[in-house]
Amino acid sequence: MSSRRLDKEQYLIGTLASKYIGDDAAIVGDTLYSMDAFFEDVHFKRGWMSMAQIGRKAMLVNLSDAIAMNAKPQYALVTVSMPSDMTHEEIDDLTQSMQNTATEYGCEIIGGDTIGGDKLHLSITIVSKSKSPLLRTTVEEGDLLAYTGVLGESKRDLDALFRGENIASDSRFYEPILRADFITKARPLLHAGMDISDGLFCDTNKLLDINKYGFELLTTVDDTIGLSGEEYEMLVSFSEHNFEVLKAVAKETNTPLNIFAKVAKNSKKFRCESHHF
Repeated sequence: MSSRRLDKEQYLIGTLASKYIGDDAAIVGDTLYSMDAFFEDVHFKRGWMSMAQIGRKAMLVNLSDAIAMNAKPQYALVTVSMPSDMTHEEIDDLTQSMQNTATEYGCEIIGGDTIGGDKLHLSITIVSKSKSPLLRTTVEEGDLLAYTGVLGESKRDLDALFRGENIASDSRFYEPILRADFITKARPLLHAGMDISDGLFCDTNKLLDINKYGFELLTTVDDTIGLSGEEYEMLVSFSEHNFEVLKAVAKETNTPLNIFAKVAKNSKKFRCESHHF
């Protein structure tokens, strides 16, 4: 997906007038609603993944929105567009994988829709609950910006798939890691956060834009890290005073925490490119 495509997506979102739009999920009371699409030839190719892998990743990337906001997934609604060449066995593999993945996170699939189509497309709505949601709009000047985990593997392996090569079955492209324990325990220490779906550079820009801030870079971030999308690690902001306590939480939850910038009153932005195709 080009930067021009990203601009059009932001333009479309901007035409919708609702106070609930702007975070990973819409918050109404203590209930959060989120939805993501997982479309063939946009997010994956069927030749690259088994049906079980497709079903699992489709569910994980949707659960990620709830987890990124410190919410507990409750229910899922799933719409599937199924090509005519899908077998009953493939349908079973797809649905069982989605159900198993949802169950891992305490979530139940309660309905949805199925239609026929030329390609395999999935759209999932997650209903979740939170008493203390982590928002995007609460960044403060002087906050440290950090990302969890190790970034770069998703784009590296996507490039390998384009070259016709095989990648490991536990690759982050297939199997994103969701940081539920870290977010739950770190929530009192965090000012703002979001999951990294369009790449560290693009998502940092989004986080800063909505708060009308820029940044001061504290360490060099290579393009292989900054431009790797669909990582579903966390981007968080927090006070420098909380860093030592947050480091202890990260260690307790086995979560690598990488500080790369500080929020500043300027207009600096990263060069933003996404890797959807």
